[in-house]
Amino acid sequence: MPAKDFQDVRAWVFDLDNTLYPPSARLFDQIEVRMTRFVMDALGVDHARADALRRDYWRRYGTTLAGLMDEHGVDPDPYLNEVHEISLEALRPDPALARAIGALPGRRIVYTNGSAGYARRVLAARGLDGVFDAVFGVEHAGYRPKPERSAFERVFAAAGIDPGKGAMFEDDARNLAAPHAMGMRTVHVAPSPEPAPHVHHHTDDLTAFLERIAPPAGPGLDSGPGRADWRSRPDAQTWPRGEGRK
Repeated sequence: MPAKDFQDVRAWVFDLDNTLYPPSARLFDQIEVRMTRFVMDALGVDHARADALRRDYWRRYGTTLAGLMDEHGVDPDPYLNEVHEISLEALRPDPALARAIGALPGRRIVYTNGSAGYARRVLAARGLDGVFDAVFGVEHAGYRPKPERSAFERVFAAAGIDPGKGAMFEDDARNLAAPHAMGMRTVHVAPSPEPAPHVHHHTDDLTAFLERIAPPAGPGLDSGPGRADWRSRPDAQTWPRGEGRK
């Protein structure tokens, strides 16, 4: 994996679930139970039907929430609050990952199909809450999900990202298609590769991959080139900080 593929990148966008923590944490086991229960209560269907709808909407719409909104007019905020009330006891701080992300030149951003509030809880549990410049949830995309291109465009515009100088890290390969089409470098983070024209790189070890791109200079997290630049922007304080693959 040549580091030169990333030498011009100044915007680093990371998915959250199963990307910034290992799939072995199995947080989605908890989330899926709560999603199915929400569908049961919201639509008045039994467990088997609710579970089938959850899977079908995720497959067809990108998230269960998008299917519930489009087909049943479900209010997204109660759903997001309910499905993310899970235990994070399986997560542990990862200082090596924090250092690797902190060494990346430019802005570092989290963009998840979950809520921003949930993302911040996860980042804190992983010891990554001081590493990123902004956290975007599905609410910042107007509740439209990845893989929809319009969702990426809305979040990237809010972040001031030039996709041509960006890289996207994702565990769901289909969510890399739009970033690829927008000119980003794409990295599939997962135990097994899923070769596709829109996937430039695959890794099952995010920390090691990042260290090959930009070796950490030391224990500090604020040393990356370009980090002070975005903080000096007049509109820096307007970046989303409010609460808010589901």
